[in-house]
Amino acid sequence: MDANQATAIVDEFIRRVVGKDLDGACELVTDDCEYDNVPMGKNIGPEGIKAFLAPMVDSLDEVQFVVHRQTATGNVVMNERTDRFRTGDTWMDLPVCGVFELTEDGKIALWRDYFDLPTMMDQIAALGGG
Repeated sequence: MDANQATAIVDEFIRRVVGKDLDGACELVTDDCEYDNVPMGKNIGPEGIKAFLAPMVDSLDEVQFVVHRQTATGNVVMNERTDRFRTGDTWMDLPVCGVFELTEDGKIALWRDYFDLPTMMDQIAALGGG
């Protein structure tokens, strides 16, 4: 797999996640995909990913992943982004660095996000959710 193919798959995966199409997004991951929110822990496979993300996306009015920079080498894609979550008129912005590793058949085998947990928790508290 070349870097352009890997990037296109990650871009499509993100498009589906922010579109709240978790079933569609999980069509692009391996059965044993490791989704690691580094400060929060790991979720394994499509069911683990959906179990973690569904309560979040279902409770939000809108989700955006604003990719500021993205680079790929072979089957590894890395991006720097702001994950944005809207409830009503209020947005929560979380700076994130994401790493995706794909298999030769074009499935995401690793999705690892690095972010600052206190930043997230402070914003949730400010929204009245913590």
